[in-house]
Amino acid sequence: MAQVLEFKLPDLGEGLTEAEIVRWLVEVGDVVAIDQPVVEVETAKAMVEVPCPYGGVVTARYGEEGTELPVGAPLITVAVGERPTSGAGSASAEGSGNVLVGYGTSEAPARRRRVRQGRPVSGASAAGSGEVNGQGAVPAVNGQAAAPETDDGPVPVISPLVRRLARQNGLDLRELTGSGPDGLILRADVEYALRAAARSGAAEPQTPVPQPTGTAPAPWPTATAAPGEIRTPLKGIRGAVADKLARSRREIPDATCWVDADATELMRARTAMNAAGGPKISLLALLARICTAALARFPELNSTVDAEAREVVQFDRVHLGFAAQTDRGLVVPVVRDAHARDAESLTAEFARLTEAGRTGTLTPAELTGGTFTLNNYGVFGVDGSTPIINHPEAAMLGVGRIVPKPWVHEGELAVRQVVQLSLTFDHRVCDGGTAGGFLRYVADCVEQPAVLLRTL
Repeated sequence: MAQVLEFKLPDLGEGLTEAEIVRWLVEVGDVVAIDQPVVEVETAKAMVEVPCPYGGVVTARYGEEGTELPVGAPLITVAVGERPTSGAGSASAEGSGNVLVGYGTSEAPARRRRVRQGRPVSGASAAGSGEVNGQGAVPAVNGQAAAPETDDGPVPVISPLVRRLARQNGLDLRELTGSGPDGLILRADVEYALRAAARSGAAEPQTPVPQPTGTAPAPWPTATAAPGEIRTPLKGIRGAVADKLARSRREIPDATCWVDADATELMRARTAMNAAGGPKISLLALLARICTAALARFPELNSTVDAEAREVVQFDRVHLGFAAQTDRGLVVPVVRDAHARDAESLTAEFARLTEAGRTGTLTPAELTGGTFTLNNYGVFGVDGSTPIINHPEAAMLGVGRIVPKPWVHEGELAVRQVVQLSLTFDHRVCDGGTAGGFLRYVADCVEQPAVLLRTL
């Protein structure tokens, strides 16, 4: 007899608590193999294909494309233990233990989850009967939602989040008609009723219009836009960036210093390198090489602050982040062990991570763990900036555009390739002398690349 196992959205690591379903890779009735990707989700850090640890026949899937699910919410159910009538191979009840490389998954459930008997679930109803937009609906494995008993009799709501929201706002759940399967009350229903009450000024919330059973509720807006307004939810990568920037500005006492530098010799050196044959060297790679050399001389800036312990934690390895603007928003991929790479290796890694950022395939591991950030905002045609530090790092080097400008060179006025360099740093890890020394060394390397020979 087949055993139905429920596969939940796994912990994707790095503190992520939710993900948005971008694209289903399987349909109800499909046969899946162990570790076969079943859904593509977008977290606040990256696009991830989630493989299922069970092999068998998909009996239900929860959430439609565009739905946000919290970690631990059901994704699909799989019937295992019987040879499927179609497809290759037999199903196995043993999980692989992988799910996501580097993050792992829980072991297969020790026992089946008891569920209420109900009508068979069709592919359409199964697809829409799961939790939607974090609404708190946690359906049973056969797609039917149970209505637990309460002190006031059965109330069709099973999410503690929904109950708490109603209780905090003095809302009687018995007054509502749920829009979920079998009349299940979802978070969207409670929020709609509260908004309706606020708009009308009525003492009692109004009942939302129910939707067909088995379909996802319509995404209610978080606020009503006034004429001329366009409201965009801060979620996904944009929301994560907003939270991180706000935290950085809230916690880090940052300061910025800057200097203009003559980059003519650096540009000539790059031209000579690329004329010598072999892979082309990027300007970003040369700047990164200068960064790592400067951090070797001023290691205080390759650090973070442990606020709870009131300690500065200094790192002996440079994991260099670099800001990259993509169609999905700002991302900061990290080049691991940048201090141990030459210009060729840095160029290749920058190219790989940039392409992954554009296609949305960066992994959480490639977006975290940086110790210092290089921000080349010159690509936007601007000269300077006072960027916000990439929390929890302690410093960021900014590079403006390189443009011809009048410059005094060897005692005479000449047209040179000039760039503005800026350093934003956490004033808790060092004082202005250290920050100024770092920035001056970077400028010296830009103006006279031969200075780098001392550290090669």
